[in-house]
Amino acid sequence: MKKIFFIIFFILLIDQFLKIYVKTHFELGSKFYLFPFFWIFFVENPGMAYGICLGNGYYGKIMLSIFRFFLIILMFFFLYKNVKKGSSNYLTIPTSLILSGSIGNFLDSALYGFLFDKGTIYNDEYHKWIPYSGISKINYLFHNNGGYSSIMEGCVVDIFYLPIIDIYFPNWIPFLENFHFQFFKPIFNVSDISIFIGVILFLLFNNRIKNMKIL
Repeated sequence: MKKIFFIIFFILLIDQFLKIYVKTHFELGSKFYLFPFFWIFFVENPGMAYGICLGNGYYGKIMLSIFRFFLIILMFFFLYKNVKKGSSNYLTIPTSLILSGSIGNFLDSALYGFLFDKGTIYNDEYHKWIPYSGISKINYLFHNNGGYSSIMEGCVVDIFYLPIIDIYFPNWIPFLENFHFQFFKPIFNVSDISIFIGVILFLLFNNRIKNMKIL
């Protein structure tokens, strides 16, 4: 159990430290490269991966946050039961990674709205999410002017961008002239990496997991 707790704690610590540091030191949309094809690119995502939402506006945002919450609860009990019965690491470690990433992104949605004074908000008049200018500050002990939204209405902070391929096709190629091709286009965070690795491990060890008795 200690090993599982350490994995979850370590991932959440790194994830939240980086998100809070970037949000309190960089303006939204700021980007710079660390290495070739590896950028820090600060954006805020009101939905899931690729900007997918469960609905429009705050209603969809709250529905997504509630969905994340119940998914985390189910995953926690699933992991707890299998750790207690001594299930193999082939099952518990990937589950821990996915749970860690899910919690990390949920914390953004649940807490960042009133933890920070600035954030991306939904405009009912224009029916779209509106970015902000300047650098966010933390509302220490909530004694400032309040957060940029309420509980469950915060946006997820994404910070990593890997434009491994970023090209425009030349004019002489039929049907693809001036077509802009990017790979890898999505911007992500430590929680997303943790979920991705957990899913990959599940796929790699699928046969071993199938042979186990899972609660």
